[in-house]
Amino acid sequence: MKLDIHTGVVTFVALLSVLAAYGIWAGIHSIRKARTLKFFRMRRDRMVTGWRMLLLSVVFIIIAIFTNRFAEPIAYHYFPPTITPTQTPTNTFTPTISLTPTITLTPTITLTPSVSDTPTITPTPHIPLVIEDLFTSTTTPNPASVFSPMQFATALDKNFIPINPNTVFQNPVGHLYAQFTYDKMIPGAQWSALWYYGNELVYYETDPWDGGTGGVGYTDWNPEPFLWLAGEYEVQIFVGLSWKTSGRFTVEGQPPTAIPSATPSPTRTSTSTLAPSLTLRPSDTRVPSQTPSPRPKINTPTQTPENTHAPTFTSTPYTPPPTHAPTPTRTPTPFATHQPTNTPIPPSGLNLINHSVLRIQLNYS
Repeated sequence: MKLDIHTGVVTFVALLSVLAAYGIWAGIHSIRKARTLKFFRMRRDRMVTGWRMLLLSVVFIIIAIFTNRFAEPIAYHYFPPTITPTQTPTNTFTPTISLTPTITLTPTITLTPSVSDTPTITPTPHIPLVIEDLFTSTTTPNPASVFSPMQFATALDKNFIPINPNTVFQNPVGHLYAQFTYDKMIPGAQWSALWYYGNELVYYETDPWDGGTGGVGYTDWNPEPFLWLAGEYEVQIFVGLSWKTSGRFTVEGQPPTAIPSATPSPTRTSTSTLAPSLTLRPSDTRVPSQTPSPRPKINTPTQTPENTHAPTFTSTPYTPPPTHAPTPTRTPTPFATHQPTNTPIPPSGLNLINHSVLRIQLNYS
């Protein structure tokens, strides 16, 4: 007969319970029997035997309690559990005798269902392509590796045993663990755990396997409290691309409201716009008008002509033309190059005098 660790612990606790119950019955019976004896020595021996039986029964009870509480985790620590895959039994329907009705009633009203539930085919779980692209392991996984059904709890003890496992959790859930046992794993093989909320992938982890070939493992998720939406969740375990096991749990109650993060108020940055520097336009350089120099006195030699009837030429002083005020020009805009205007220079008065003197001399001669 092959017994696993759990069955062995239960059997040992049951035997201790039976021994304790027998010891209590035998002790009480021995004490009662001792009271009917006449001889002191025999009565004392029978009383001592009865009390010893009661004390031994108490010891058996204490051992049974400690065995039930601590024996199984200690045994798993030294002897990792080996999972034996169980085949799903197929339901064999036994044909029943069909009774032939003698009277066939013709229905008068045929009820048409308003909603026809068409059964949908449940697809086999598979790895999404975005998760498959994250694989980093080159170790070929063992197709014979097995995983047990998962247990869900919000805490694990030091031996990775779930504390108060359950399938229904109330908000706020907090940190949730999905614990399982495994066997025939190859270190370094790629394994993945996918957490689904309905059909939506809400969390995943995929890494090369860093555990042993058999033992206890878990996958966990600790999101923000407001991410635990009410509804049904499913956790799927894959080794390579092969699906191994799945587990479902339900979250009830509304999640807590997310606390908005404090957004820093924008500080007003004063941007100083520099006014364009004024470009001083060049001052108009006016060509100074030439002021006629004072006309020098010309001493005309007086010659005594032989002919007294010769006319005498008198030089008329030259009056310079009036100086016209410069015509104002339009003020050029900044950055425009001012083109100086050509101001005509009036002829010099001295040149005119010399020219007149030359003509007089020529005429006179």
